[in-house]
Amino acid sequence: MEAKKGKKLIASVIGSGIALAQPALAHCPLCTVGAAAAAAGAAYFGVSDGAIGVFIGAFGASMGYWISRVVKRKYNRSFFPLQTPAFILGSFLLTVIPILPIFKGFVPLPLLLFGEYGSFFNRTYLLNTFFIGSVIGAVITSLTPWLSSKITLLRKGKFVPFQGIILTFVLLLAAGVLFEVLL
Repeated sequence: MEAKKGKKLIASVIGSGIALAQPALAHCPLCTVGAAAAAAGAAYFGVSDGAIGVFIGAFGASMGYWISRVVKRKYNRSFFPLQTPAFILGSFLLTVIPILPIFKGFVPLPLLLFGEYGSFFNRTYLLNTFFIGSVIGAVITSLTPWLSSKITLLRKGKFVPFQGIILTFVLLLAAGVLFEVLL
């Protein structure tokens, strides 16, 4: 029964993304729905919190890019300085923070520099693997358009069709696999 619900969820996420798809941009509905579908699939198959965080963080950042472009296209202007980064940060936080309590995976970070144990520089901190993964996923999603343009410049203007999407998913998949293996 649970397998049917998971498959229906993934199918509805992908289907709604296809139905709402617009012409492809660097961060488009296809990228956004793809990141969400990958995260849903990862949760369904029992992947670690950090790896799921990579895809949820990418989803949040991608939604911010997408919303920012829709607003700019509709009104033909920005309403305030740094509008795109503000939309990305807001979307990321509004995506990640509400689901943060669901993921209980933590890793210790011993900071043993100086002072008595318990002081700021001599204690063990617990880091939420989901949050760390989501920050890494958002960073990957934010840097991929720049990286794709640099690859195109290195190749003297030639690019692979869907280069940005391929690069984004390869980097997200690599980060997810690293989280799964290392943590």
